[in-house]
Amino acid sequence: MAICLNPSPQAWDAFVAAHPQAHILQTTPWGELKAAFGWQAEQVALAGEDGNLLAGAQLLYRRLPGGAGCLAYVPRGPLLDWDDAAAVAATKAALATAARARRAVALTVEPDLPDEPHCRQALAAQGFVPSPLGSIQPQRTLVVDLSGDEETILAAMKSKTRYNIRLAQREGVTARAATAADLPAFHYLMAATAARDGFAVHAPAYYERAFHLFVPRGWAQLLLAEVANAPVAALMVFALGRRAWYFYGASGDEQRNKMPTYLLQWEAMRWARSRGCSEYDLWGVPDEDAETLEASFTRRSDGLWGVYRFKRGFGGQLRRTVGAWDLPLRPLLYRAYTWAARRRTMLLF
Repeated sequence: MAICLNPSPQAWDAFVAAHPQAHILQTTPWGELKAAFGWQAEQVALAGEDGNLLAGAQLLYRRLPGGAGCLAYVPRGPLLDWDDAAAVAATKAALATAARARRAVALTVEPDLPDEPHCRQALAAQGFVPSPLGSIQPQRTLVVDLSGDEETILAAMKSKTRYNIRLAQREGVTARAATAADLPAFHYLMAATAARDGFAVHAPAYYERAFHLFVPRGWAQLLLAEVANAPVAALMVFALGRRAWYFYGASGDEQRNKMPTYLLQWEAMRWARSRGCSEYDLWGVPDEDAETLEASFTRRSDGLWGVYRFKRGFGGQLRRTVGAWDLPLRPLLYRAYTWAARRRTMLLF
């Protein structure tokens, strides 16, 4: 296999979309999005003799303060056959070479693999260690099965969730695909959510860039819920291959009793099914086992606990990924970086 740096966006995205582990965070539009906000993106692939891409990853780089090098991060990758030890070793070597060329302190990968012993062993065999800083993306999530018909999907939900979806419809809540002209309404709703619930949100320019990069490709949809033509909630859903992801959601302070967010989730699932998706990832719940989640969600609202109460109603299966793993490339600086990052004196991901 030959190393191919920065293949054409068309070739790279076709490889990602066709891969069994296809993930939206490995696409070139995601790299463009992060590049607009302080990162640099690079695609490193391994190609066969016929030129077809066989394995690889999109790396994101961010400079460290003081010119001490950079961070190298692979979100939800690399994409390869993890049962093929030779392919794993070759991909790791190619990524490490690319990261060293940027003077990276370490190569951090966060593959979309289940948290199972054989997955951890595959990473450890290549010199990776669990990141002392923890995961960057949510390590535990709920995934809704979309493979059945609509009645089957609804039947798998909690009865209260089904009731709330139908309540929204009875109360005159409507949902539609938003256009670029609706972005100011989305920003307003995001700001209202952040103020009410204490969530951190991106600047409006971030969501605008995401909209223009993904929606025209058919890889995302911004959905807007309205009551009497007034926006009351919004949701941005992404899709690639067989999977869809709920990344961004917001609601205003008015009309919340009409349950617009429940209708939006249902419409997002319907949109994902229309794109051929069989899974809908609700993207992030507290990193606890099922027993702890069910025993605690009624009395906790900190962190992701509030959203777990909402998300659990949609009937998803609890999943946990293997998390973030580091390959130290400059050991002394790596130790200094992790020490400082734990004390929040450096900018993290």
